[in-house]
Amino acid sequence: MKKIIALLTGGTTGEWVVSVKSAATIAQNIDPELYDVYKIMLNEKGWFYEPADSVKIEIDKNDFSLTLEGRKIKFDGVFIAIHGSPGEDGKLQGYFDMLGIPYTTCDALTSSITMNKGYTKAIVEGIDHLNTAKSIQIFKGGNHNIGQIKQELRLPYFVKPNSGGSSIGMTKVKHADDLESAIEKAFKEDEQVLIEEFVSGREFSIGVFGAEGKIIVLPTTEVIPQNEFFDFEAKYTPGATEEITPGNMNEEELGRVQQIVTDVYRKLNCRGVVRIDYFLEHETGKFYFIEINTIPGQTATSFIPQQVAAMGITLKEFYTRLMKETLG
Repeated sequence: MKKIIALLTGGTTGEWVVSVKSAATIAQNIDPELYDVYKIMLNEKGWFYEPADSVKIEIDKNDFSLTLEGRKIKFDGVFIAIHGSPGEDGKLQGYFDMLGIPYTTCDALTSSITMNKGYTKAIVEGIDHLNTAKSIQIFKGGNHNIGQIKQELRLPYFVKPNSGGSSIGMTKVKHADDLESAIEKAFKEDEQVLIEEFVSGREFSIGVFGAEGKIIVLPTTEVIPQNEFFDFEAKYTPGATEEITPGNMNEEELGRVQQIVTDVYRKLNCRGVVRIDYFLEHETGKFYFIEINTIPGQTATSFIPQQVAAMGITLKEFYTRLMKETLG
C-alpha cells in the first residue's frame, strides 16, 4: 500500500520563496511507487491544495484532511518543507502531535528551542571538543548596558536577531561606536538580540540525519563567502559564495567533527535531517558551533542535496530513508 503524504510548503515569513523551491525538489524526488504526494501551500490566506492553476481546495484544519471530488483524503504523514514560522519553530509540530499525524522533522520542543540561538548554545555547551563564541543575549525593553557589553566582549562582534534561521538584521561591528545602531537594526527583526565575539575561522555546514535507527553524518560543505560574512545576500546570490563539497578537512578534523555533530544531534533530541554550521578556528583548528537549522533548504543548489550527491546516493533514496525513519 502506498502511503499518502502531505508535502507542506510556504509559510508566513520572507523565507517562503526558498520553501517553495525546496518543496519542488522534494516533490520531484519522492519515490512515486511508495508515496502519493499532495503539495499543500500554507500562507496568511489559509492552507490549500492546488491541483491545477487557479484551483484551490482548502484543508480542513480540524483533522488535517482534504475533500477531493467528494472523497475525503487523510494523510499518513507530513513532509514539512517550511523554513521559518510556522514550520521550523514547533507550531506545526505541536498541531500534528495533537492530531497524531507523524512528520519528518524534529519534535515541537526541539524545533522551538533551536529557533533561539542563545538557548541552543546553552544546551550544546559542555559537549566534548565543542566551543561557542563568547556572547551576550539582550532583550527588548531590558536594561542592557552598552558600556558593559563593550567591556566584556572583544571586537569585532556579530550582532544578530536571536531567532529566525535567516541572516536578515545581522551586522558585523568593527568599531565600538557602531554597536548601538547594529543593536537597533537587529531589534527591528526580533525581541531578543545576540552579540557574539567574532571567531576567525574556516566556515563549514554539515548535514546529519537519522535513518535505520542510526545517526548518519553527510559530507561537509566548506563555505567561502566573497562578502565579509555569509549573510542573506551571500546565501541566496549565485556566485556570491564558493561552496566546496566535501569540504577540505584532514582525517583528525573529519573524525572530530563527525563525533561532535552526532553528539549535538543526540543532545538536542533531533529527528529527520538537520544542518549544523560551524567554524574551525584558524590558529587552533578548534570547533566553534554557529547554529543548527532543523529544516534545511532542499533547493537544487542547497547544501543538503550537494552533500547527498557527494555521499554517492540519490535524493530519491535519501528521502525514502528519511521518510521510513520518521513516518514509519
